[in-house]
Amino acid sequence: MKRVAILISGGGSNMVTLVRSMTGDHPARPVLVLSNRPEARGLERASEMGVPTAVVDHRPFKGDRAAFEAALQAELVKAAPDIICLAGFMRILTGEFTSKWEGRMLNIHPSLLPKYRGLHTHQRALDAGDTEAGCTVHEVTADLDDGPILGQARVPVLSGDTPETLAARVLEQEHKLYPAVLERFARGDGTPVYLPSGDASPIKAELSEQTKNNA
Repeated sequence: MKRVAILISGGGSNMVTLVRSMTGDHPARPVLVLSNRPEARGLERASEMGVPTAVVDHRPFKGDRAAFEAALQAELVKAAPDIICLAGFMRILTGEFTSKWEGRMLNIHPSLLPKYRGLHTHQRALDAGDTEAGCTVHEVTADLDDGPILGQARVPVLSGDTPETLAARVLEQEHKLYPAVLERFARGDGTPVYLPSGDASPIKAELSEQTKNNA
């Protein structure tokens, strides 16, 4: 059984979907939810679901990223995860840190990478006149929002969309894509998961069956 640590900075909606997915014959279980913000709502939600939590507040480390990352590393080592999932963790990690978890750290980003690395992805998609937006799960490398793509989900950009309305529809797909990718990845299968626009639940069910057959 794979051990999964999830890093968050806020409400943790993706974290909740990941934790809820890791039941039954799923090949992984959550062992830690770690936040850089002690006030993050996701910490309380994780505790309510029975997942151990920890905090490494980044603010006392201002100007000393190495010390912050050393503290993060210490908490992770204690939890001994096999996989780390970044789920709205709003701190940029250095190559020195990510190299320690190479091939074992995943991230979800609210764009169809390689488009729109960084922030303000939905506004940038609207400004560019894109007809589709979406989200990507990828392995974490030293480069920002880069690394091998493990899955993508798409949503149409609608007339009259705002960054907020587009973000809400993309988030719905994030909640389907990330658990599907994690399940496959935890079984040792790095084949990318691609979900079409709209309700992806039939695809997820198909993927789940495939990963069982591949296990």
